[in-house]
Amino acid sequence: MFRNDYDTDVTTFSPAGRIHQVEYAIAAVKQGSACAALKSDDYAVLACVMRKESDLGSHQEKLFKVDEHMGIGISGLIADGRVLCKYLRTECLNHKFVFETPMQVGRLVRKLSDKSQVFTQTSEKRPYGVGLLVIGCDKTGPHVYETLPSGDYYEYIAQAMGKRSQSSRTNLEKYYKEFKDMELGDLVKHALQSLRGASEEKLTKTNCAVAFVGKDRPFTILTGDNLGPYMELAVGGDDNNMDESKKEEEAT
Repeated sequence: MFRNDYDTDVTTFSPAGRIHQVEYAIAAVKQGSACAALKSDDYAVLACVMRKESDLGSHQEKLFKVDEHMGIGISGLIADGRVLCKYLRTECLNHKFVFETPMQVGRLVRKLSDKSQVFTQTSEKRPYGVGLLVIGCDKTGPHVYETLPSGDYYEYIAQAMGKRSQSSRTNLEKYYKEFKDMELGDLVKHALQSLRGASEEKLTKTNCAVAFVGKDRPFTILTGDNLGPYMELAVGGDDNNMDESKKEEEAT
């Protein structure tokens, strides 16, 4: 992408009918570290790869709890994501205060997308440079949604976003027909395995995070030692097999 006469503000269309600033915001989403989400009939699972600026720093948080039945994963500008997360939490609180019931996931995603769309037609503000994967479970069952800076949103069985996410989507497309009846552990395993090709380094319990929600389970984020057993199930087996094969070669 490059600067041209039609990208100085967000209200100017190019002769080809494009709004370049919105496209730049979507490009920022594609540069963020990968997130993947998938669902079954009972659960929705979200997994992400977390980056850190240097070996001396901590990993950037990318999963956020919105309500007991809902949470988000972020790809793009994390600061923009935190602002949108605060907005989502406020909307959930207001809905619960007025109607005394949790807010439906689809309704909240639609309100978020309407908010994002306003920033694509206002010259004094820029679009949010972040995309969200939203998982939640309401009375209609588990849901996975993707939102974009353009104001578009889509519901999926499984989806990935961020840098090198095409590898994750290819992996999810191979198994998505099996997700419907999967248990929670198997869903987490597939979510982590889908991120292996999207990560620039080996997946570990320190640079990954997983969240899940279900009909009988509140939104929960797993990191560190809590994620260890799932990580061993998802990516540890290959390492063990490689070690065993090396031992056999040395023995022969």
